[in-house]
Amino acid sequence: MTDPPVIALTIVGAILIATIAFALFSVRRITMDPQQYIVGGRSFGTILLWVLLAGEIYTSFTFLGASGWAYGLGAPAYYILAYGACAYIIGYFLLPAIWRVGKERGLLTSADFFADRYDSAALGVFTGVTQFLVLIPYVALQLSGLQLLLRMAGYGRVDATFGVSTAFLLIALFVFSAGLRGTAWASIVKDALVLAAVIFAGIVIPVQFFGSPAHMIDQVLRVHPGHLTLLAGTSSHGTIWYVSTVLLTSIGFFMAPHGFSAIYSARSEATLRRNAMFLPFYQVVMLLVILAGLAALLIVPGLSGTAVDQSFLLVVQRYYPPWVMGFVAAAGALAALVPASAQLLGAASIFAKNVLGVFGIATGDAARTLATRVLVVVVAVLALGYWLEEQRTLVELILIYYNGVVQFLPGVVAAFGFARVSAWSVAAGIATGFALVVFLTLSGTPLGGVNPGLVALAGNVAITALVAIFFPRRAHRYEPIAN
Repeated sequence: MTDPPVIALTIVGAILIATIAFALFSVRRITMDPQQYIVGGRSFGTILLWVLLAGEIYTSFTFLGASGWAYGLGAPAYYILAYGACAYIIGYFLLPAIWRVGKERGLLTSADFFADRYDSAALGVFTGVTQFLVLIPYVALQLSGLQLLLRMAGYGRVDATFGVSTAFLLIALFVFSAGLRGTAWASIVKDALVLAAVIFAGIVIPVQFFGSPAHMIDQVLRVHPGHLTLLAGTSSHGTIWYVSTVLLTSIGFFMAPHGFSAIYSARSEATLRRNAMFLPFYQVVMLLVILAGLAALLIVPGLSGTAVDQSFLLVVQRYYPPWVMGFVAAAGALAALVPASAQLLGAASIFAKNVLGVFGIATGDAARTLATRVLVVVVAVLALGYWLEEQRTLVELILIYYNGVVQFLPGVVAAFGFARVSAWSVAAGIATGFALVVFLTLSGTPLGGVNPGLVALAGNVAITALVAIFFPRRAHRYEPIAN
């Protein structure tokens, strides 16, 4: 009989190679100038943009972190169901305005947006560097997820170093070669496999072990009373934490640097509005992942710390044949690789265009494309180093990311109607927000249950407004574009 790790890892490897080959074949005739490589030629229609956005949004965190929090904390995992739905409402109104600016001004990156709207190359450099850095924890999240999946598919025989190194090579190779359009095509395969995997995890497993998801939830309530109820007030992960975290993550949802590239890639404003209406259907996927975590709580109890992220994979590993483990792990691996390819591309393109370009380095199309590809590898190495240093759960990593990325929101909103706000105002606000995030996170200052990222955002807005009042923007090339 073939060894289980051989079967599972062979399936994972075959699916990953086939997906990469499919994506590369799909873009084989595309000339990869910066417009194509970074924003897909601004030509994505509703379906391709839908799978691209879903591919970027629903990551290894979706696949593993949500089930891990349902397993370890219970009710606080509900925030995952809420913030996406709220974010799509915001996106319906905000994303077309961002797209319109990008189309009219020929923008390629999120830092381009700041540099252009505030007529300041220096602000572009500042936001470019900060956005480059804030993406590293998010790429590390994908490395954590992929390492865990490969280790589980290897039945404990694949160590962390091998798993992360494999992730590094696959991510860097894929994005180096395919660009944003390749990521979109790979998202088609990724979304299909992830949907099949979460249906298995959230429906098949509860039905097989408990008769139905409803009977499973009844048993969770009997064995773990209170696990599915939020604690009141200022309790750890209580109602105040829940409300503030949903607010923070929903308003910061589309502030991701790589998210701007996806927005710019749309064919029209209507394409973005249709996606804001269609994307909430993916929240069903999140519900199924939470059900998988609750099933694992009963089937494989006793996990703690970062081990909770592997909870439902342990069920698959122990109770199902290795070919099932292989397909589930392959779906999860794609849920790490496809978003990571967009994240690496977003970070690399920002640094190549908004930092190197300002200093006269790699300004031509061919040179900029090459510089972006090289920087993909640099970002992957930095993310690898961060991952090795900071071993956290997947949900902790994504909350660190959101605490940082939401600090760009005031500058984006101010660009659509606040003529007094200057580049200095925006830079001062972002710097204040990041300083508060670092201080509050490291010091553990009690905030009555409020998410520290939201407190930092409030400080950001206050400083942005104060600087705008006392040092308003006096001269600029054009008025902010009205929404």
